[in-house]
Amino acid sequence: MTVIDVSEADFQREVVDRSRTTPVVVDFWAAWCGPCRALGPLLEAAAGARDGEVILAKVDTDANPDIAQAFGIQGIPAVKAFRDGAVVAEFVGAQPREAVEAFFDALVPSEVDRLIVAGDEASLRRALILAPGRSDAAVPLARSALARGESEEAGALLADVPPSFEADGLRARIELERDGRLADALAAIDAGEIARAFDLLLDALRDDGDDREDIRRLLVGELARLAPDEALARETRRRLAAVLF
Repeated sequence: MTVIDVSEADFQREVVDRSRTTPVVVDFWAAWCGPCRALGPLLEAAAGARDGEVILAKVDTDANPDIAQAFGIQGIPAVKAFRDGAVVAEFVGAQPREAVEAFFDALVPSEVDRLIVAGDEASLRRALILAPGRSDAAVPLARSALARGESEEAGALLADVPPSFEADGLRARIELERDGRLADALAAIDAGEIARAFDLLLDALRDDGDDREDIRRLLVGELARLAPDEALARETRRRLAAVLF
């Protein structure tokens, strides 16, 4: 069911708790309110069109004054969107259909987001066609290309990606590969032997060569893939600081 009536008794369960898994739009309305009667069908149509991805909860402010007061409702219709247990968007007053649709669209994953979550190569490439420069599509594709030895392909994939630790690390890797440097470390990265790769990169950093900055960027990019509180990440950051400073 995409449209539900909610009262003070079940607001916590049906709105706040439910929003932790599915976005919930709350329509604060009253039977005497003309703009509410105009907006209500638009909200219901928008919720229904999204096939359960957004729930519309209707709260009669006359029957539930405490909820209305708790959320500071001073004029109706008032619409609030909940996600992860909190209000993330809202508006007051009747709105045109286009505005209502845009409000709901912002609460659900876009086509690009869905493709990136799918994560397979075809989906990621489709995501880049729709949204050039999306790092969360380009970076994994570039990493796969590098693992296949396709440095030029990886560079092209990263061309429009904004700077980030991971993207900059892969760009540095491309430069290192061109110089024929650190083959063992790069092979360890591709094999998932990250601890060994870090050892080899830190050893290489101790040499004051022209490629020192690229080595640092590569190491930092690989560190960015680990959870910050992971033991290997903490120890490697400590060792990196000791080498650099």
